[in-house]
Amino acid sequence: MSDPAPDRSGGSPRDRARAILHELASIDRAVYAAVASTPTPTLDVPMRRLSNAANRSVLWIGIAGGLAAVGGRRGRRAAVAGVASIGVTSLLVNTLLKTLGERVRPDRETAGVIAERHVRMPGSSSFPSGHSASAFAFATAVGREMPLLAIPLRALAAAVAYSRVHTGVHYPGDTLVGSLVGASTGLVVARSFDRGIDRRRGSPAG
Repeated sequence: MSDPAPDRSGGSPRDRARAILHELASIDRAVYAAVASTPTPTLDVPMRRLSNAANRSVLWIGIAGGLAAVGGRRGRRAAVAGVASIGVTSLLVNTLLKTLGERVRPDRETAGVIAERHVRMPGSSSFPSGHSASAFAFATAVGREMPLLAIPLRALAAAVAYSRVHTGVHYPGDTLVGSLVGASTGLVVARSFDRGIDRRRGSPAG
């Protein structure tokens, strides 16, 4: 007769929380390893270029410039909200969240990430992903102002977030949390812009 399975329900809440986080980290590393070991020659160069295009939010600032140039008053307002959301999100991620997380970057050589995917490996904490946070902050803020752009911008933001895993510089969990932080911050910034517009029009914010 085999021994009974160990009882994992015991222990303090802190011990259980630590165990859950350990298991989630194991899943995170396993997904990263699966992406790294899966041959994707068609995707490798586009993902690398997309990841590099989002460095310092150049991709999003370029889109904001296009909106401001051809989108009329609404486009200019969306551009300002989008860039402002990037600024707020970057400040939150880089000055607070990354210092709290202090997660070591993945070892992409050991994981077998091929050289064709490589982008510069940042020296900052891996958690959370700043690229993902900025991407979803911009997409959320602009999409709230210009709903027709919401889906394509979020799809592009998701592609940028994935590109950080594909190129080997982030674990999937880093990009997931970064995306959630960015989307939340973008929504807060967009709502702040709405309240400011309502006050200027002399009507209460809804």
